[in-house]
Amino acid sequence: MNTDDIRRQVTEAVLAIAPEADLGAIDAGRSLRGQLDLDSFDFLNLLIDLKARLGVDIPEADYGQVDSLDKLLAYLAARTP
Repeated sequence: MNTDDIRRQVTEAVLAIAPEADLGAIDAGRSLRGQLDLDSFDFLNLLIDLKARLGVDIPEADYGQVDSLDKLLAYLAARTP
């Protein structure tokens, strides 16, 4: 899976959790939770959705490594077959 495919999957997963999100206005280097006003339950649901879509489990210990869009995409790209 290439980076564009991963980005598309992330976009779809975010919109499933926050359908009103304006992803074009997201600063890829800042916290997704803060920009999208996601509570911890929403963030967990996002990660669960991404696991279902991409097969990548993100353990709680790694949450700090996936807090921005750039970090999330890099993390998934490094772990997606």
